Amino acid sequence: MSPEIDLDAATARLAGVVRRTPVLRSRLLDERVGAEVHLKAEHLQRTGAFKFRGAFNAIAALPTSVRQLGIITYSSGNHAQAVARAAQLFDVPATIVMPTDAPQSKRTATESYGAEIISYDRYTQRREDIAAEVLQDRNLTLIPPFDHPDVIAGQSTCTQELFEDSGPLDQLIVSVGGGGLISGSALAAHRENASCEIVGVEPDSGNDVQMSLRAGRIIEIDVPETIADGQQTTAPGTHTFAVMQRHVAEIATVSDSQILDAMDYLFRFQNQVVEPSGACALAALLTGAVKPAGNRIGVILSGGNISPERFVELMGPR
Repeated sequence: MSPEIDLDAATARLAGVVRRTPVLRSRLLDERVGAEVHLKAEHLQRTGAFKFRGAFNAIAALPTSVRQLGIITYSSGNHAQAVARAAQLFDVPATIVMPTDAPQSKRTATESYGAEIISYDRYTQRREDIAAEVLQDRNLTLIPPFDHPDVIAGQSTCTQELFEDSGPLDQLIVSVGGGGLISGSALAAHRENASCEIVGVEPDSGNDVQMSLRAGRIIEIDVPETIADGQQTTAPGTHTFAVMQRHVAEIATVSDSQILDAMDYLFRFQNQVVEPSGACALAALLTGAVKPAGNRIGVILSGGNISPERFVELMGPR
C-alpha cells in the first residue's frame, strides 16, 4: 500500500461524520446467485452516495489555512454534491465544474449546499483545464473525484464497515468510474482478507479501466454514452490505476439494459431506489458477467441520486 493512502487516518476523520450504511440481505437474491450476497447500501449515505466519504476526508486533511481559501472540483454529480456538502460543513467556499448535461437533480442539490457551479460541455471541453485555470486565479485547492490519496482512503471506509458488519468475504464486486471506490475498497478488503477477489464493473460503452488493465498502461477513451452518468469517465487516474493493477482481479462490463434490470430488481424485491451507476455492480452478478467466487459475496450499491422523474422514465413499462 502506498504510504500516502492512510486508511487509519481516514477512519479517524470520518468517525461520527459519515453514516454507517446498512448491509442488505435477501433470501431470493442468495438463491438466485447461489451464494450469500451482502449489499452495502451506500445509496443511503449522506449526499446519496459513497462520494461523501472521500470528499470529507480529503477536505478534513487540509491545513486550516489552506482549506479556508476554498475548494474546487469537477464532477457530473455525486462528487460535486459531496464536496459541496463537506465544504459547507467546514464553512468554506466550494466551486464545482459540472457538465451541462449533468442530471438537473444533482445540479440542484449541489447548489443547495451553497456551491458555485461552472458549467462546461463535456464533449468539447476538458474539465481539468477549466478547473486548473479557476484555481490558479482564486488560489483554491483541487479535490479531484477519484485520483487523490485522501479521496481513495476515505472511500476505503465503506468496505471496512462492510467487513466489520458482515464478516470475511470471498469476493467484492464494485462499480468502477475513475477507480476511487474500488481502489479504497480493495485496500481495505485485502487488509482484512488477502484472498478476497476484487472485481470491478463498468458500462460496456465505457470500459477504459478494463482496457487499461489489460494493456498495462492508462488508456483514454471518448466520453462514453451510457445511462450511468457517474461512470462517464474517460480514463483511470495514476493513483487509482496503480492500486487496481496490484489488487483488482478482473473488470467486467454490463450493458445499459442490464443495469436497468438490476435497478428494477432492487426496486421490486428490496424496495430500494438506486441510480444506474449504483446498480452496475449488482447487474454483473445478476447477469452472470461476474461469477460468484466462494460463498460470501459483497456488492456495493454506490449511489442513489436519481430524480423520481428520471427513475420512472428509465424504468418505463417493464
